[in-house]
Amino acid sequence: MPDSDPNAGTDATIHLLERARRGDSAAVDDLFARHVPLLQRWARGRLPRWARDIVDTSDLVQETVLETFKRLDGFEPRGDGALQAYLRQAFINRLRNQLRKAIKRPAAEELDSAVPNDATSPLEAAIGREMLEHYEAALQRLSPDERDAVVMRIELGFSFAEVAAALGKPSPDAARMMVVRAVVKLAKEMDVNV
Repeated sequence: MPDSDPNAGTDATIHLLERARRGDSAAVDDLFARHVPLLQRWARGRLPRWARDIVDTSDLVQETVLETFKRLDGFEPRGDGALQAYLRQAFINRLRNQLRKAIKRPAAEELDSAVPNDATSPLEAAIGREMLEHYEAALQRLSPDERDAVVMRIELGFSFAEVAAALGKPSPDAARMMVVRAVVKLAKEMDVNV
C-alpha cells in the first residue's frame, strides 16, 4: 500500500512523476493512490449543498486527478507538497466551473411519483416501437461518425453548424452532406425505400 502522505519522500514523488511522464502506468497508479485520498478528504464539504445534486465531490476529485495526470508534462515540482497543492488548485478551478454550470441550470423540481406516465417518447410515437427497434439496430451498423451525425441532427436537433463543429467538418454544408448520406445509409440498413 503506497504511503498516503504525498510529502513522504518528496524524492519518491519526483521519481514517480518522471516515470509517469515516460508513460509508466504503474507510476501513475502510485501517484493516484498517494494523492486521491488526501484530495478527497480536503475537498469534502467544499461543494455547496445546492450544487451536490449536480456533481458528487468524489467524482469531481477523480475527474480533476485524471485530467491533471494527463498533463503532467506541464507540472514542475517546486518543493514538498507541490503536487498536492497543484491538484487542490485544479480541483478549485473545476469546482468553480461546475458551480457556474449549476447556477445557469433551473432549479430541480420534485416529480410526483403517484402520477402515472403512460406516454411514449416523441421518437417512439413518431416511428412506433417496432420501427424503433429496427432503427436502433440499423443505427448500430453505421460508422461512429455517421451514427453521431444522425443522432446529433435527428434525435438531438443540433444545427448543421453544431454538427460540423462537433465532428470536425469544415462547414455546415459539409455536415449537412454527411447527415444526408448517413440518413440514406440508415434507411438502407432499415430496408426502407428512400
